[in-house]
Amino acid sequence: MTNEYIEVVKRWQAGDVVSVEALKANAARAADAASAAARAADAAAAAAVAAAAARDAANVAYWVKRYEELTNE
Repeated sequence: MTNEYIEVVKRWQAGDVVSVEALKANAARAADAASAAARAADAAAAAAVAAAAARDAANVAYWVKRYEELTNE
């Protein structure tokens, strides 16, 4: 899998003619892609935290119910 943004820079480094505008546009698209990836990672982390919180809430509910069963006998 190739990275289109890196390929533009490689062409420029190899001496191919790449306009300043093309390099600026490439940098902007790469920054947008990185930002989107960061947002996706943040969303995944938030989902993991929510899943852990739900699991913890279920665990607490179980132990509260168990405590009540044991103390009401």
